[in-house]
Amino acid sequence: QVQLVESGGGLVQPGGSLRLSCAASRSIFRNYNMGWYRQAPGKQRELVASFVSGDSTDYADSVKGRFTLSRDNAKNTVYLQMNSLKPDDTAVYYCNARLSLHELWGQGTQVTVSS
Repeated sequence: QVQLVESGGGLVQPGGSLRLSCAASRSIFRNYNMGWYRQAPGKQRELVASFVSGDSTDYADSVKGRFTLSRDNAKNTVYLQMNSLKPDDTAVYYCNARLSLHELWGQGTQVTVSS
């Protein structure tokens, strides 16, 4: 059963923008801390941005000032707005939901930044 449904990836030129979406069930959205990770070829999966407690957020240093994490409580959806994209942002982006030691992952969506 798919519990996190991602959308919004694609090909964009350097300097462009994309918005990723992750829809969850109401139960997951209300009880889990949700966020985004990414994995580039040959690299480990890394945190991009996450809600850590309530509305508090944590961002990777590499995306601070360019990416914004937000959520729509009515739609049970978390968004990652990505601006000023760079080729180094190219990766598969995964939605993550975490509650204590229990984690859920989305299927991943490819983001490619290239001219």
